[in-house]
Amino acid sequence: MTPLMLDFRNIMHAYNGKPSVDNVSFSVNRGEVVTLLGPSGCGKTTMLRLAAGLERPRGGEIWLDGKLLSDASHVIAPEERGVGYMFQDYALFPHLSVLENVVFGLQQKGSVATRRGLDVLAETDLEALADAYPHELSGGQQQRVALARALAPNPSVILLDEPYAGLDSRLRERIRDQMLHVLKASQTAALMVTHDAEEAMFMSDNIVVLRDGEVQQTGRPVNLYCQPNSAFVAEFFGEVNQFDGVVANGQIQTVLGDFAAPEGCGDGQQVQIVIRHEALNIEPDSAGANAQVMEARLLGRASLIHLSVPTGTDELHLHARVPGLNSLESGSRVRITVDPSQAFVFPVTAA
Repeated sequence: MTPLMLDFRNIMHAYNGKPSVDNVSFSVNRGEVVTLLGPSGCGKTTMLRLAAGLERPRGGEIWLDGKLLSDASHVIAPEERGVGYMFQDYALFPHLSVLENVVFGLQQKGSVATRRGLDVLAETDLEALADAYPHELSGGQQQRVALARALAPNPSVILLDEPYAGLDSRLRERIRDQMLHVLKASQTAALMVTHDAEEAMFMSDNIVVLRDGEVQQTGRPVNLYCQPNSAFVAEFFGEVNQFDGVVANGQIQTVLGDFAAPEGCGDGQQVQIVIRHEALNIEPDSAGANAQVMEARLLGRASLIHLSVPTGTDELHLHARVPGLNSLESGSRVRITVDPSQAFVFPVTAA
């Protein structure tokens, strides 16, 4: 069994009396990438700072490989934790070469430090740039230097704060693939912060979804995508259509068909129906049409279709995403059906 590396137990924290993290618990195992995912202000960076020892929790405990790192009355200093921290802005020293940046924090000095620095630069495919300076590097190269510096001391855990935020979309895809290979090869436990769900799904073994400092759902990417426990989680993992309904005889009747009521929902219960864009199947069918194409936009690998569905007293405006180029024209009548595996129903709770 993989030994437990980093363990958060019922963590509480606050700034100026306002809670920022409330009863958060999860763990990160050796060789595992766990991502904290959520909107700005949800507590992601606070958890990273607590793990690094830059903050002390107001409640709960943080353990690393069976050793207590911090609680409300005890904290081990950041430099004594064996934790690497890769900052969002990379924080490279402009007056130091790539190699000097990488070995800066090592306890070993001289030839031993140089050998370790060159080894980790080779692991990140940067050995040829050892004598270059940060201003001579591309954004992707700077990012990998920051990763190499964080990995150089052989930390038990590495903390990644929005590691791809400064990269353009095409470079981001390539760099995160390289980083994932490096992390897996090093067998370092990694805790990453992001607000990008696609990034989290690509990088992570497990994802912790946060909202207002509280854990909403934790699990593997496929489980969170296919089995979200709330409209908030479902929407965070892809664009969705949302509309309301009412339970009657265990069903919710809609213009898109009937949906099964969630367990425990009785007649009269207000519910929210969430349907992913890719869950809508579109067929040109004037005879059985139930929708009209308002607009179709090619986005490259997919097309976004705007649809209008009459409801009797009003109309429902929906979006569908279909692969590649499409031949649907504005104003054309179509029949839409729903893939039930990508449609979810959640009870509406009182505010």
